Order: sequence, then structure tokens, then C-alpha cells
Amino acid sequence: MAAVQDGQLNLEVEKDIKTEITNDGSGNINANSSSPGSTSSGGKAKSPAGSGEDQQTLLAVLQFLKRNKLTESVDILRREAGLSADADDSPVSESAGAGSGGVPNVSADGGDANSLLSRVSIATPVAPPSFTGSPETAVFVPHNVAGRLVAASGGEDQPDVNVVLSAYSQQGDPVLYPLYYNGLKKFIESVLDCHRAELSQVFYPLFVHMYLELVYNNHENEAKQFFEKFSGDQECYYEEDLRILSSMSKKEHMKGNETMLDFRTSKFVLRISRDSYQLLKRHLQERQNNQIWNIIQEHLYIDIFDGMPRSKSQIDAMSGSLAGEGKRDANKAKVFYGLLKEPEIEVPLDDEDEEAENEEGKPKKKKPKKDSMGSKSKKQDPNAPQQTRIPLPELKDSDKLDKIMNMKEATKKIRLGPDNLPSICFYSFLNAYQGLTAVDFTDDSSLIAGGFADSTVRVWSVTPKKLRRVKSAADLSNIDKESDDVLERIMDEKTASESKILYGHSGPVYGISFSPDRNYLLSSSEDGTVRLWSLQTFTCLVGYKGHNYPVWDTQFSPYGYYFISGGHDRVARLWATDHYQPLRMFAGHLADITCTRFHPNSNYVATGSADRTIRLWDVLTGNCVRILTGHKGPVHSLAFSPNGKFMASGATDGRVLLWDVGHGLMVGELKGHTDTIYALRFSRDGEILASGSMDNTVKLWDTLKAFDDVELDDFTAATGHIHLPENSQELLLGTYMTKSTPVIHLHFTRRNLLLAAGAYNP
Repeated sequence: MAAVQDGQLNLEVEKDIKTEITNDGSGNINANSSSPGSTSSGGKAKSPAGSGEDQQTLLAVLQFLKRNKLTESVDILRREAGLSADADDSPVSESAGAGSGGVPNVSADGGDANSLLSRVSIATPVAPPSFTGSPETAVFVPHNVAGRLVAASGGEDQPDVNVVLSAYSQQGDPVLYPLYYNGLKKFIESVLDCHRAELSQVFYPLFVHMYLELVYNNHENEAKQFFEKFSGDQECYYEEDLRILSSMSKKEHMKGNETMLDFRTSKFVLRISRDSYQLLKRHLQERQNNQIWNIIQEHLYIDIFDGMPRSKSQIDAMSGSLAGEGKRDANKAKVFYGLLKEPEIEVPLDDEDEEAENEEGKPKKKKPKKDSMGSKSKKQDPNAPQQTRIPLPELKDSDKLDKIMNMKEATKKIRLGPDNLPSICFYSFLNAYQGLTAVDFTDDSSLIAGGFADSTVRVWSVTPKKLRRVKSAADLSNIDKESDDVLERIMDEKTASESKILYGHSGPVYGISFSPDRNYLLSSSEDGTVRLWSLQTFTCLVGYKGHNYPVWDTQFSPYGYYFISGGHDRVARLWATDHYQPLRMFAGHLADITCTRFHPNSNYVATGSADRTIRLWDVLTGNCVRILTGHKGPVHSLAFSPNGKFMASGATDGRVLLWDVGHGLMVGELKGHTDTIYALRFSRDGEILASGSMDNTVKLWDTLKAFDDVELDDFTAATGHIHLPENSQELLLGTYMTKSTPVIHLHFTRRNLLLAAGAYNP
């Protein structure tokens, strides 16, 4: 266990003080008094009468000790400080120590009243706080957290909140909370500009936990005043969190509150340079600000890096999530982002001859293209996982035929770029009074499905070929199974129609996904289930029950068989179509999982959440291998680049963020949308990103330039950040307005035609 250099507060006391005043790590003081006549090694304590500020602080400490019936400690403190027996009966002025933020200025050399005060107010620990982690990372581990005592005047905690709220059982003087906070605020505002931005990150978590301590200890009026005084100082992207926080004005409100549990059970992560951290530590040491230091120990994770402090813009780019930034250690795991080797499939040349209408030499010119594709597939990507790392379904004959068609389409694919933008075909759902909530296209763009608020799923054919059901069992027995057109014969022409309606859910449908082979359709609903539908019979095959709350999204793996779901219970689940129980459960988000996406190699799953973070999970181990922060609102859309190296995310903040999956770094920020981004999709060659928003627009971005401009050599693993270029307008290739239709889904066809969909909103 490596200790951080200079990572401990100097809490030494002079050994000949017989009174033992111990701190259990939460600010509660236990006194074991003996030898009441003992004196300090520095001689007799000086009278504090010369300093009104120090006297007021002494009186506050005496009142605290009296309130907790620590009478022997009161007598000793009076004697050491030279105070009369009735000196501490007068109330402490609220303006005590206002000039220095309400924090006593304690001298390092002992013997006077200030030195004694330091020993009482700091509450000497049994052992100093320990720091664990590498030299670059420090995490504060308070001693004796489990054995925390409840102040005598407060009684015992109620059983249902004892564990969760135990950290707030400390009884600090409520009058001093604004002074503590204001003192730290004045200090941070006075430091050099290069440190101010980093240290300002401390404001929000301190504000939250000081407010919750006041509420928990039944100081309702003081908590309200504290909130009104300092809530306006917090960053605008915490506005929704503060609104929820303000509703918790009584201790009873905290019981079972999800937001309260989030704040209490997760440490707020601050990434700070070593120099900035030393400044903060030195200030708290000199001012002996025990209340703030306890909160830092209990509720904050200080991620220290060596190097220059980050700028305000760098910090703003990465901040905004419910629990601060992601730890750098969380993003150091190896991620195999490369693509799996494609199976070798021979493309029959006679099909090419039939399609080609030009000279005889045309198919021969196409043959080398197929060979080059085959040679590419034989090379193993060094960044790809092993082919057998996770079991994948074997290719059926129909899958091989579909891959052959895909390869043929790829030869006719349009190469997109700044000078060659895609055509856009928009599907508007008219009169969708059932409330369109989700849309998906099949990979070959032949079918479109919509999920609706009236609990139905509707499927349409977007080709001249109509939708048909399989014949009944009795009719199937009369079919010649050896005939060449058996797949056509099993379909019932009497059932042919342009669309089908699927009934089964008992709540609005929020997510849908076609299987790669177009035989199945997934739908997730408010009723807490995920249903698997057959597109041969248009009936529900399985209802997967595991979520206890609404399921906001679901998606099939690119290879089929597996699928992912996420919802209000904050847990993403990995399923296989032939298992009725989930194979993996991915827990870690602090709020609803709003969107899910498989990596192109199916070895990883990305989840976006209302906690404003994105997490990448390893399907094999179930571990979280990336925590990505930077969005200022709930994340609603995710998309991987075709090569698996990059990812894009969109949120209610109207920003598209670009990420390097291998390094776990934000590498771009695309600004332009004015509302929630619900749809993101890379073109088939990955050179263009399309984004669709509730602002009724589709925007096209030059991601080839965005990723080429990124020089990952500019960052080091120690700092974990790079300089983001301000080039959104340079990367924007086009903006396309709809009349009055929010865009909720985007899809590139195999030839790079862009399909978009949404419900017309008159």
C-alpha cells in the first residue's frame, strides 16, 4: 500500500496532555478524562481575552462539549483557557470569526490557548487518516467508520436509515457551517488562477454534504438558509440535482430517497493536480477545519495527478456527472476494440454475370475486389479479441447468403465525404396519436418497426414485398420440403399486408431492435419486460422478466443471439435468446440506464445513463472497463464507429461527444443542436456521423477530420486529458430541417443512403 507524499495532515499533539480526546473519523468526540490537573508543556495557557475571534471559537467548543454532557472535558478546557465558570453560557455570535471564514487561526507552536484549541477542535484521531492508492491517486479512508458513535443528545439512529445515513450523525455547530464554507470559498478565490479552477470543483460536493448533514441533524432552518445562500454559486448543470436536493428539507424526507442514496453511497471523484491538492491540504491544516476535512475523507475521492493544473475549459469538458469525473484507474483496463475476422465466403461469379449489363470483362474486374476482401479477412486485427473469446452463433446458410448480398452491396456503396454528402430519406409517421416512442430499421433496410405508447409494436415493409405469415401446421404438412422454392411455399399469401401489429405489452414500448437475420424483433416496455417476436408468425415467442421497473432500451448483438437491456432499475442485463434468465448483470450507474449499444465485435456493451455518464462493460467478465464523463444532461444516444475504435454520444445538453474507446478519452465535442439528441449513426465507412435531435434537424459531421486531428500523443496516462479543439463549425457538413418532426432514429443503408424517422408533430 503506497502512501501519497505529504498526504497526511500533521495532527501530532504534545504527549504530556493527559486528556485523551479522540475522533472516530466522523467528527464525533469521545472524551476519556483523567488527571484533571494536568497542564500543557508550553506552560500555563494564555487568556483568550485578547482575541475576540478566538474567544468566540472557544465558547463554541465549550457549548458543544456541554451539549454532549462531556462535563469533565468542559472543566479541563476552562482551566487551560483561563475562562470563568459562566463564560461559556452566553450564546455564540453568528459573526464569530467572520473575518477569516469562521475558522480559528491556530498557531503551530504550542502553549497558548490557540494550541489547546487546535487539540480540541481537530479532535486528535486514534491513528492518522490513511491514504491508499498509487502515487498518482489518493483515496481517503477514514478510520472506524463502522464504529461511529451517535452524539449523546441525538439518541440512536432509526434502523432503516442507520447504515445509509450514519455519516451525517456528526453534530457540528449549525451556525458555523456557512462560515466554514464561506472561509473555504474566500481562500479558493484568492489563489492563483491556475489553481482556482481545479479547487473550485470542491464547492459542489461540499455544499451537498454540508446541507445533508444539517438536514439529518434536524437543523431545518439553518439548512434552508445555507441552501439559499450558496446554491446560486453552483454550476448550472447541477440545477436539476439541486432542485431535488432542496425538496429534502426534513430528516424524514431522506429515508428511501434515491438521490440521497446516490450522494451517500458513492464518492464524488475530483481530479486535481498535486500542487493544487497541496494548497487545499495546507489551508485546511492551518485553519484546522475539521468539519470540511471530515467530509473530504468520507465522501470525496481525490484523484491526484502529477503535472500542470488543468484549465477551466478542460475541467468543464469532463465534469457534470452525478458523481464527478471517472477515476483514471477505471479507464486503464485493456479494451480489445478491433473487429473479429470475417468468415471466408466465396461469392459466386455467375450471380455477377447475371447482374452485369456491361461488357464481358466487367465481372473479371470485380473479382479482384472480392479477393482483396478475402485477404483482409484473413488478417487478424492486433486490437481485436480472440475469435473464441465469447461464444458466437454459427452461421446458417441463410446468414451466408445475406453476407454475400452484403458484400455485393458494398461494391456499390457510395464513398462519402465533405464533397459527397449522402442523400437523406425521411420517414414521417403521420397521425401517430398512439405516441411514437422508438424506431428501428433492419440492416438491409427492408423493414421498419415502431414502438408506441399504446403498448403496440407495428412493423412495415418499405419494399414492394409484403409481410406474410407462415402457413398453419396443417397446410405445412402438404408442402414438398425438397422443392427449391420451399421458403416461398411456406408463406401464406392470404395474410399478405404492408404492416403488422404486435400485441402483448401492457405499457408503452420504449425500445425495439431487429435481429441481424431479420427473423426476430425485440421490444422493451414500461411493464418491465422484454419481448421476443417472430417475424415469421408475428407472434410473441418469449417474455423476458428480470427488470422490476420500466425498460428504456434494448438492442440485439451484431451477431444475433445475445441482446442487452437497460432501464429504471439502473442495471443493464445481458441475455441470450434461448435463456429466460440474464447471463450478466451490469450494475454501477447511479440513475436510469437510458440507452444501450453493442460494440461491433460484440465483446463489449456501452450504456448511457441519466447520471450523465457512459460506461463500457466487458461481456465476458462483466467488469466495467470505461467510465466516460462530460455530458451535462442524461445520455440518450450512443453509436460506435464501424471500426470499433471510436464512439459518439448524445444527450439532453445538445452536445455530441466523441470518444476514443482504446484510451477512454474524450477526443471531440460537436456543438450545434439546441435540444436532446436521440439518434446517432456513423456511415458505413465511418467518415461521416449523422445526428438527429428533438430540434427537428439532422446534422452531418466530418468525423474523419475530427479523428485525424486528434493527436493522442499530446496526453499522458498520468494526466488523462487532452486539449479539445474548438472546431465544431469546421466539422459541420450540413444541417437539414424537417417541417415539424423530431428525429428519433437514423440508419445508413448498405449503400450509404441515410434514412431518418420521426413522428410529425403538428
